[in-house]
Amino acid sequence: MSAIDRYVEAATRENTRRSYQSSLRHFEVEWGGFLPASADMIARYLADHAETLSINTLRSRLAALAQWHQTQGFPDPTKAPHVRKVLRGIVALHPATEKRAKPMQLAQLEKLTAWLDEQIAREADERERLACIRNRALVLLGFWRGFRSDELSRLRIEHVAVEAGRGMTLYLPRTKGDRAQLGTTFKAPALSRLCPVTAYEAWIAAAGLTEGPVFRGIDRWGNISDEGLHAGSFVPLLRALFQAAGLAAPDSYSSHSLRRGFATWANSNGWDLKMLMQYVGWKDVRSAMRYIDAADPFAQHRIESALATPGTAVQERPVIALPAA
Repeated sequence: MSAIDRYVEAATRENTRRSYQSSLRHFEVEWGGFLPASADMIARYLADHAETLSINTLRSRLAALAQWHQTQGFPDPTKAPHVRKVLRGIVALHPATEKRAKPMQLAQLEKLTAWLDEQIAREADERERLACIRNRALVLLGFWRGFRSDELSRLRIEHVAVEAGRGMTLYLPRTKGDRAQLGTTFKAPALSRLCPVTAYEAWIAAAGLTEGPVFRGIDRWGNISDEGLHAGSFVPLLRALFQAAGLAAPDSYSSHSLRRGFATWANSNGWDLKMLMQYVGWKDVRSAMRYIDAADPFAQHRIESALATPGTAVQERPVIALPAA
């Protein structure tokens, strides 16, 4: 790989690069398209998959095709008016409700950590004990910091500093919202209970780690990997944890459940939107709002409170009899 290719590759997030490669493979190999493509070919590709792929997936495929044409020096066919019109037609004829991960509530976090504490206290198998200590740190840090799975997977010990009794500072050289790639520093508080700092310290001490990825795989013999957990492994890991701890509907959760759970908790506890966006790292208000569930989603409490207050009932207007003609 040349120096130029190496820098070009470094400019794209690994998850994005994998997604684009998968999209191009689907277009060329599975569908039988050719690159460079014409606008008509792109339009046919969209039409052929309009009923089987979500609109978000189709947009992701278009982004991959656009990026390939741009980097190879070809005109971008995805920007053609015909292609855009086909996409709008698909949205109109195949509307879909956006699927969102179920947010983890604080009560569920307490139940899960209590179950993990029980397993750590009584587990005779070293591998299982280490896994529970790691998972406790992963869940608590993921919740209280609102981290994405890829951010948790890329955390490194040398980029974490603990200040006893106050909290911890975590640095990530690259995050999704860091377009300038300047790196982002996060802070997590030390808490009286459900503390992410003590959970992190317990995991590092139990694993005997001094540098490298924070969260790693553990084989069946209890050996800890040198490599960090892959971001794609967090969803099955968390769902298995939720099921083992007895949480209802574990398959409705994902790694975003921790992020959405914290955002919902903060919103219901009086955090204003600006404070929440700054803490979590959102740059766009629309992105933040997608993660927040209202404390009273059906407005039941608000309406019932009004109904219970005397004098709030709507007064019936008197019927005025009209004189006979």
